[in-house]
Amino acid sequence: MELTKKTHACVRLEKDGRTLVIDPGVFSEEDAAVGADAILVTHEHADHFHEDRLRAGMEANPGAEIWTLASVAEQLSAAFPGRVHTVGEGDTFTAAGFDVEVHGQLHAVIHPDIPRVTNVGFLLDGGTVFHPGDALTVPEGRTVDTLLLPVHAPWNKIAEIIDYVREVAPRRAVDIHDSLLKDHARPIYDSLIDRLGGGTAHGRLTPGTGTALG
Repeated sequence: MELTKKTHACVRLEKDGRTLVIDPGVFSEEDAAVGADAILVTHEHADHFHEDRLRAGMEANPGAEIWTLASVAEQLSAAFPGRVHTVGEGDTFTAAGFDVEVHGQLHAVIHPDIPRVTNVGFLLDGGTVFHPGDALTVPEGRTVDTLLLPVHAPWNKIAEIIDYVREVAPRRAVDIHDSLLKDHARPIYDSLIDRLGGGTAHGRLTPGTGTALG
């Protein structure tokens, strides 16, 4: 399996000649979902779900399908009948040859005055990689090899991110949700996660670059 980092929270995964894309949002490249056989969306916020990005992917490949939660599915189902599937915590399915488990229910708290939206995370191929969306969800009973780590957001702080890495205890963590993190701050985040992350190998990828998984 090959993972390619796209801008912000979007990643592209390839295996056996098939492609799966997670969270092509407004900060992601316009063609982030083009060429995908399957698209997963964790929640409705624009930095994870951008309708134009999804439409581009779905129209480029008439066989492409989307798996997402109800709040996103209801915005797309009419345009792509039979190709948009609603999922929630505990569901399992196969998309583009990837075995997918759904974990989590709610977005992390941004502020008590802001209602929480639904959010799900996707665990692929029994734990090869986990994308939590905008939550610090721990996939209970599962060992995670590569954790896609939402390193910087309005809803988190570095102490929470470090504790999350410790709790999931993956072999390695790769930064996502990082487009608002300025370059001069990255060494600070890197050093803290590297030093306090409980032995997890931590790194980040420049958008457009990839790494082998599994």
